[in-house]
Amino acid sequence: MSSESNPVMSTEAVFFPGAVAAREPDRAAVVMAGSGETISYAQLENTANRLSQLFRAAGLERGDHVAFCLENRAEFLPIAWGAHYAGLYYTAISSRLTAEEVAYIVNDCGAQAFITSPYLAEIAAAIVADTPDVRVRLSVGGPLPGHDLFEEALLAYPADELPDRLEAADMLYSSGTTGRPKGIKVPMPEDQLGMPNSLMMLVTMLFGIVDGCKYLSPAPLYHAAPLRFCMSVQRAGGTVVVMERFDPEHALELIDKHQITTSQWVPTMFVRMLKLDDAVREKYDVSSLQVAVHAAAPCPVDVKRRMIDWWGPVLHEYYAGTEGNGFCYVDSANWLTHPGTVGQPLTGILHIVDDEGNELPVGEAGTVYFESESQFEYHNDPDKTADSRLANGWSTLGDVGKVDADGFLYLTDRKAYMIISGGVNIYPQEAENVLTMHPDVFDVAVIGVPNDDFGEEVKAVVQPETMPADEAAAKVLERTLIEFCREQLADVKCPRSVDFRPELPRHPTGKLYKRLLKDEYWAATGRSI
Repeated sequence: MSSESNPVMSTEAVFFPGAVAAREPDRAAVVMAGSGETISYAQLENTANRLSQLFRAAGLERGDHVAFCLENRAEFLPIAWGAHYAGLYYTAISSRLTAEEVAYIVNDCGAQAFITSPYLAEIAAAIVADTPDVRVRLSVGGPLPGHDLFEEALLAYPADELPDRLEAADMLYSSGTTGRPKGIKVPMPEDQLGMPNSLMMLVTMLFGIVDGCKYLSPAPLYHAAPLRFCMSVQRAGGTVVVMERFDPEHALELIDKHQITTSQWVPTMFVRMLKLDDAVREKYDVSSLQVAVHAAAPCPVDVKRRMIDWWGPVLHEYYAGTEGNGFCYVDSANWLTHPGTVGQPLTGILHIVDDEGNELPVGEAGTVYFESESQFEYHNDPDKTADSRLANGWSTLGDVGKVDADGFLYLTDRKAYMIISGGVNIYPQEAENVLTMHPDVFDVAVIGVPNDDFGEEVKAVVQPETMPADEAAAKVLERTLIEFCREQLADVKCPRSVDFRPELPRHPTGKLYKRLLKDEYWAATGRSI
């Protein structure tokens, strides 16, 4: 990055949308990629202030909770800012959940206000009776039974700022890939609104999120990274271009059309774009990109090399969690000399620990812990909170990894996904990284399934580009994929069998719901390992 896109942030500056609206009210704060609907900073500020007034008039005080369950739409970020301005904890809920799951989160977080849209009409209707503590229900973009119309409700309140505003915080829920989702709660900040926090410092210095940047958000806004990065862009005065849903060619078209400077991705999006025909990829100019951030899941080495070859050394990777207990980072140059790394720690002290809590030497794999002053808890789950910590206070996100002599971290896999076959530890991510690049594979999950002799064996569950026409064709493709994997990995790490499905249960943020797949295969055994 040039020095212009990597400034030193002044701690005296004020960073929030109102400051941008004051100096350039007509600047676009949000542009919806599909419809072209645009919200200016003046409009964002008007909506957020009115909503904060509504919350306060309804009796919600600082530290209370609100929740919203919305598709990617123009009002999403102004709603988040309205809760932030009111000093509330705000919980963005996945729009892909069932009514039962949404009701669970609304009740678990203690939301006193709930905002949704007609897109989720069935869920909205179903949870009214099951969420009795909610006293404010609003519907954005159209009427819903039992809900006040968002747009009309706001008109009853002034667009004035609430007095004595302080910073607030989200309380987002884990994706539930290994169990019921848990709210990740951090202490409510005591800083004046607009004071730059640690995330703002990082994204400004590392990722080019500065005044006037053009940021493409291809992921669901309810997830932690998209929500926090988009709000950071609006603190700085950039424009957020939001995709209603990800499409690989449309993403390239948007980079070209809007001269996108910064973006954030997950590895599955890279895979989808790389599998486009060369002629399609070459149609679009991506040279405006200064920074392409990726995280959320390990990126296969070959995938990342090909992306750097295509986009240039603009890829920036980080490893962190919603919990905020640590942050590792690597740019393209350092990654190319340490392929496969997720970076070195910039915040928190990194430790690799065995099952007995002993720190391991360089090169040995164990659970990744951070030593950090940052605090978090899993809401209403003291046991899970305690399980995430050692007696000395170090905390983990549950990942397994190792460090090299230069201090770079390499993730092996989630500890919960490790396969133990005949006493051998197998990390399925290795086989997934290989199989995902086979031209006949659209998506893949590698899991451990029951084996009477070895306890577990390795199975690949594949979503092929085209489903096999019959059982004979499926057998041929199965053998092809197993041999393809064995050409690059030791036999023990490769699947012994492959099942084919028209679709895998993948979270829009890129995470596989492996728990759901494993449960299917283990249900009849009466055991989970």
